[in-house]
Parts: sequence; C-alpha cells; structure tokens
Amino acid sequence: MQSINKLTEQNESKGEFMEQKVLNTIKEYKLIENGDRVIVGVSGGPDSISLLNVLNKFQKNKTLNFEIIVAHINHQIREEADSDEKYVREYCEKNQIKCYTKRIDVIKYANNNKMGLEEAGRKIRYDFFDEILKKENANKIAIAHNKNDKAETIIMNIIRGSGISGLRGIEPIRDGKYIRPIIDCERSEIEKYAEENELNPRIDKTNFENDCTRNKIRNIVLPYIKDEFNSNIIETLNRMSLVAVETDEYIKRKVEEEYNRIKIEENLEKIVLDLKEFNSKEMLIRKELLIYTISKVLGNSQNIEKVNVEDIIKMCEKNVGNKYLMPNKNIKVLVNKGKIFFEAIN
Repeated sequence: MQSINKLTEQNESKGEFMEQKVLNTIKEYKLIENGDRVIVGVSGGPDSISLLNVLNKFQKNKTLNFEIIVAHINHQIREEADSDEKYVREYCEKNQIKCYTKRIDVIKYANNNKMGLEEAGRKIRYDFFDEILKKENANKIAIAHNKNDKAETIIMNIIRGSGISGLRGIEPIRDGKYIRPIIDCERSEIEKYAEENELNPRIDKTNFENDCTRNKIRNIVLPYIKDEFNSNIIETLNRMSLVAVETDEYIKRKVEEEYNRIKIEENLEKIVLDLKEFNSKEMLIRKELLIYTISKVLGNSQNIEKVNVEDIIKMCEKNVGNKYLMPNKNIKVLVNKGKIFFEAIN
C-alpha cells in the first residue's frame, strides 16, 4: 500500500495530475476533437509554455488525434522580448513543432490607432492568430487563460457594472474556435507544473507593475480578499460563474423564444417587432430583447449603453408615432403604427 502511495506521489510530481485535469476539461467542453489543427498562442510565460507542453504530450503519445502549430508575438516593448522569442523558437525546434513569430512595435501601433497599450496588444495577437489559422487551414486557437484570469475578469466586470453575462468571466470556448484548455487550473499549479517539468518559463516583469486594472486586481485586490475575507476566493468566483452561465443561458433561450413570437419582419437591413406584445413583457425580457434585436441588426451590441436601452423602452411605452432614437450612429430605432422598427444605417 505504501509503495502504491509513493508511486502516486511520483506520478503527480511529474505533473500528471494537472495533465489529467486539462484532458478532462478538453473532453467536457469538446475543445479538441479528432483531426483538429490547433494554433497555440505562446508568449513563453508559465501559462502558455505549460499549455504547449501539455498539448505536445497529448499529441506525441496520441492521447488525442490533433496537430499543433505555435504562434508567438514579439511586442518589442520589453528588453527581454527577443530572448522570449528565442526561447519559444528553441522549444519548438527541440519538439519539432511548426512555429510562426511576428515582431511588431505595439507602442507605435497603439499611438497610431489611438488605442490603449493592452487593447492594442490584444488586437495584434488575435489578428495574428487568425492569420496563421487561415494560412495553416487550422480550425482552433488555444489560449492560456487560467482559473485566476477568469476570477480577475469577473472582478473587472463587476467594477465596470456589468450585467449577469459579465459574471460568466472567461469561458472554455468562444465562437467555436477560441479554446482555453487550462481554464480549470489555478496559476499556482501551473507554475508548479512548469517547475517540475523543467520548462524554465520566461517571466514578464510587467505583470508585477500595478499600472493597469488587471494587474491591480491580480496583485492588490485578490491577495487582500484572500488574506482578509476568503482564502478560497478564486474557486468561489469560478463556482459563481457556473451559476451565472446557467442563468444567462436560460434568459437567452427565453429571449429568443419571445423574439420569435413578436417578430413581424426580419431582413438584412431591418427588423420589425410588435409594439403591444413588446410592451407586455417583463422589464428584464424587454431589455434583453432590445439588446438581442440590435445585435441581430448590427452583428453585436457594442457601445449600446444601459441608458440607451432605458430610453428606447420609455419611447415604446409612450407609443408616440414617428418618434425614433439612435443608440449609436449605425442603427435607428423607430416607433410607428404599433410597430418597433430597427433599421441599419449604412
């Protein structure tokens, strides 16, 4: 019995426990299926290199039938950026993994496009991932978000006044192609895995600088909550997100059902809803119906604020003919003859 326990401890010390957890996540959410070609975003940090190492093992030992291709962006911000790129290249060469790298001055890009540095970096990364995905005829992009990232995102969304959808945090799969295989792993166990497997990851020192909201939440807010209120806050927030997902999915199903009931007309440029039926719905459903319909017309509901939704609801309740509102420059919402018109503006 003692020898069995020792063997178990030895296996776990090699990181097999985390690898099994990642495999369970992949299977539960069907993140990787037979024949998939997966682009893996790798910075060289503990999270991404551990993700790559796990996926590489799954590929090599045929645990899963898929291919991986690495994509690395050199942001040219930090002095260590070139050595980070070299580190990723060397890992890929050693393990015979195809690797694409790109160098771009993110600070210059952000200034030219009037964007924040974090936003610019994210856009550049995702554009590059999509570019390699098309070039390699791949169908998935693996990103190394973990349980801590998810908790940080939930707190950020709460601070911003997000609705229930914001409490979902970061999900295992988005748009059918962005997958997060280590989303159920905490940062501490990922760092331990990297150490035990002698991956010697690169450390981005800017993660310890409290110059942006996420870093402040990571380095100040969460440690304070852990010390003063709830030592298990990461797990607590992740459990809460599962409840939020269930609730949000239920609301979305109800909204879609109501939309189909009160829809009069729908085409590429215009959607028409029955005004009387719309006004008869509960306030929550009306708000969600507006966001859902605007998303149908525009493809998304970005830049549609709470005040825009409330103003449209007031206009519908007053039912004054030929009144309209423009929640943004791309759409007009008009009330006329017992109907609500949502019209795209080209």
